[in-house]
Amino acid sequence: FRMKLDKKPDFSGFATKIGIVCTDGRTIMDGAFAHQDQKKVPLVWAHNHSDPSNILGHVYLEHRAGEGVYAYAYFNDTPQGLNGRQLVQHGDVESLSIYANRLKEDPQKRVRGGDIKEVSLVLSGANEGAKIEHVFMQHNDGTLEEMDGEAIIALDIPLEHSDVEQEDPPAEDPPAEDPPVEDPP
Repeated sequence: FRMKLDKKPDFSGFATKIGIVCTDGRTIMDGAFAHQDQKKVPLVWAHNHSDPSNILGHVYLEHRAGEGVYAYAYFNDTPQGLNGRQLVQHGDVESLSIYANRLKEDPQKRVRGGDIKEVSLVLSGANEGAKIEHVFMQHNDGTLEEMDGEAIIALDIPLEHSDVEQEDPPAEDPPAEDPPVEDPP
């Protein structure tokens, strides 16, 4: 990590990238949010910041000159935060988006300043470069592992190919019968 963090985030990625025309026609320019380097903002579901239950955690912002604003995200332990963590770990949600106000932009809609108020998990972001890059999973023993989209699952059972004809298992001896119960004299 470029930024000094007390603990590893649940995920990290670009909240916004510079030089990309967003779906609203705006282009974030280098340094537009540099003053927010290391600032903490809420992590929200789909920009719905009017309802506190949509706050999934928080994000630390990092200005990366020539690239954009990088986000280190931490989910909270609310049901919504836990659901968000599962969606990200499973790869169901991969896009990020910023909500910013007090924008300073020129007539060509090039954003040269403003204040990021929150970063959202979204199904499809306005800035195609705003993507989750690294996902971390905490194990029960407290260790963290970066997930890379692959898994190895070890089972202690033999595997057989489905086109191999199965042999019938050997017949078992029938269970021994209990001796007859005699009536008392």
